[in-house]
Amino acid sequence: MIEARHLRVLRAVALTGSFSAAARELGCTQPAVSQQMKALEQSTGTPLLVRTGREMRLTQAGTALVRHASGILAGLTAAEEEIAAIAGLRAGRVRLVSFPSGSSTLVPGALAQMRAAHPGTEISLVEAEPPRSVEMLRDGECEIALAFRYPDVRGADPAAGAEWEDLVVRPLLTDRLIGVVPEGHRLAGADRIGITDLAEEPWIAGCPRCRRHLVEVCESAGFTPRIDFATDDYPAVFGLVGAGLGVAVMPELALESVRPKGARTVPVEPVVHREIVALTLPDLARVPAVDAMLDKLAGTAGR
Repeated sequence: MIEARHLRVLRAVALTGSFSAAARELGCTQPAVSQQMKALEQSTGTPLLVRTGREMRLTQAGTALVRHASGILAGLTAAEEEIAAIAGLRAGRVRLVSFPSGSSTLVPGALAQMRAAHPGTEISLVEAEPPRSVEMLRDGECEIALAFRYPDVRGADPAAGAEWEDLVVRPLLTDRLIGVVPEGHRLAGADRIGITDLAEEPWIAGCPRCRRHLVEVCESAGFTPRIDFATDDYPAVFGLVGAGLGVAVMPELALESVRPKGARTVPVEPVVHREIVALTLPDLARVPAVDAMLDKLAGTAGR
């Protein structure tokens, strides 16, 4: 019989590549990991790992079991949480993963409301940008992931609409992108500008997903942006722009938590929005604490 604790160990070994690293990840000893892997291989009746020196790789059977493990563990988590929450949300757990601008704007109010309404529910928050946050959700490392995506500017990605098709998607808001230029820039006082007005400027780009979208928008407008700096830290973006090192576009949501010292914001055309959503797994969506947290996030986003 395959046990859930063995699946957690197998997944940790697959992610980290060794028994010792998996032990550190799980907070146990290396011999304990080795024993549980041996027990799992005995249960399945086939090798799951091939050991080559200090490295390990999954066998075909191991790969198949890891693939199924995420769904199995997510289902078990959903069952445990639903049972714990039957008595009116007096217990339960919600682990939330959010991208930074969401953490500083949407999340605090929602967490405060959730804690006030359901003080017995354990709530935690860590930060990760999509697609990493979505991977964490699918791997059972959280119950809710705040994520965003941009429209497919070129219309060349047939999989763009299927990115989250296996998940429950709770729309929160659409977030417009705003231009950011140095205070003394020739366009700093403009009512609005076209993206092509910045074609010859050095650019400061954000996270990989934001950077890719920036390139797509600019190339659709007829130029390729010269990206001199890249950072997913919005205060750093403002600092670089304020120092005269380039221009940028930033989501309006980020402007709520950053004071643009030495930089000015200006609307950019064509207007581009990113879609911000809360994601969870279908099994987890039925857990009362998760459903309540989704409602709080939606309420905060509609403020």
